[in-house]
Amino acid sequence: MAKDLAANDEMALVVLSGGQDSTTCLYWAIDRFGTANVSTISFDYGQRHIIELECAARIAEHASVSNACLPINTFAALGGDALTDSDIAVDNSISAESGLPNTFVPGRNLVFLTFAAAYAYQRGIDHLVTGVAQTDYSGYPDCREDTIRSLQQTLRAGMESTVVIHAPLMHLSKKETVELALQLGALPALALTHTCYNGARPPCGECPACELRAKGFAEAGLEDPLLQTK
Repeated sequence: MAKDLAANDEMALVVLSGGQDSTTCLYWAIDRFGTANVSTISFDYGQRHIIELECAARIAEHASVSNACLPINTFAALGGDALTDSDIAVDNSISAESGLPNTFVPGRNLVFLTFAAAYAYQRGIDHLVTGVAQTDYSGYPDCREDTIRSLQQTLRAGMESTVVIHAPLMHLSKKETVELALQLGALPALALTHTCYNGARPPCGECPACELRAKGFAEAGLEDPLLQTK
C-alpha cells in the first residue's frame, strides 16, 4: 500500500459508502489530487439501509464530484450478517466462534476494492482511496494494512496495472480522523453522512458504530455536525 502522493494531474477513485470515514477520505483525495481529478464509487450490495447510498450521492454532489453506484447483491444472498439480513439484530458483543461482531460482512472490502479497481482500470484511473482503518475499528480483518497491501499486489498482478490503494485513515484513531476532517474542511459534509448500524437518523447512539463515532468527536472536543441536523 503506497504512501507516496500522486501528482496533481493523476486521477483518483474514492470508495464512498456515505459514512464518516469514506467522506473524510473523499476530502483527503480532493486535497491531494484536485476536485477535477476525483470521482467516487458506491455499491448497492443488499445492505439493510439504503440510506447509505442516498447519503453517498448527496455527499458527492456537495463535494462537486461524480458518483457511480454499482449493484452487487451477492452479499445479501450469502446472508449471515446483521448488515445484509434484516432478521439479524445488530449485536454489540463479539462472537465466541469467530471473534468478530455480527456486523462483519465477509469479503466486503476485498470485493469493493476489486470492483473499484476494475472500474478504475477501464477509465485510466491509477489511484483508489478507501476509508478502512485498523485503529479504533470493529476487528474486521479486511480493514488491516497487511490485507490491503496484499490486495494491491494481487490487483496489480491480476490486471497488469499500476493501481495504488491509499488508506489515509489506516493508523488514525477516530479522534484523529475527526481532526483530519476538520483540517480538510470536511465537517459540513459529515452532516450529510450516515453511520448508524440500525439505520436511524438521527442516529440511535447505542450501536457500535454510533458509539465509536461519538467517542471520536468527544475526544476531539467537537460537536458532531450530524447531530446538529436533528
